[in-house]
Amino acid sequence: MPNWGGGAKCGACEKTVYHAEEIQCNGRSFHKTCFLCMACRKALDSTTVAAHESEIYCKTCYGRKYGPKGIGFGQGAGCLSTDTGDHLGLNLQQGSPKPARPSTPTNPSKFAKMMVDVDKCPRCGKSVYAAEKIMGGGKPWHKTCFRCAICGKSLESTNVTDKDGELYCKVCYAKNFGPKGIGFGGLTQVEKKECQ
Repeated sequence: MPNWGGGAKCGACEKTVYHAEEIQCNGRSFHKTCFLCMACRKALDSTTVAAHESEIYCKTCYGRKYGPKGIGFGQGAGCLSTDTGDHLGLNLQQGSPKPARPSTPTNPSKFAKMMVDVDKCPRCGKSVYAAEKIMGGGKPWHKTCFRCAICGKSLESTNVTDKDGELYCKVCYAKNFGPKGIGFGGLTQVEKKECQ
């Protein structure tokens, strides 16, 4: 069928992409609303996209699916990741079929999306909207809830660690979950004297 005006076809929904709403990646055009990770459906931009052949992923999902595996290739505290990506629909076995995209776009109205797909903060359980959202541990948090679970210190991307869905500052994480014993900072002076 001839393309009578308009722009290229979207790589996700196959509808016409006009220049005002176009994002290009790997020589393909996408609507801004269709430029989503194929695994976790997070919105992507030029700094977070990782392309593999005709598929687009966020860097986290791309690393889980196509990155190195095994001991020594960890991504964070402890450097041994047991996250298989199953909750994102990633089958990480070699030679596995790629996750299928729906052939017909399931694109409800923006209003319906806003009412259904509002993220919930793991700390307070309330809705997290884009203006107040901070991502940590793969979950959305309110800016005011993005604090260490133990000491209550406000966290940033440089000092946050997560364990079992809870956020900690690096100091509290090391004290509570790091190696224990003399030389690791886990014992006080009194406890050291008692050990001798």
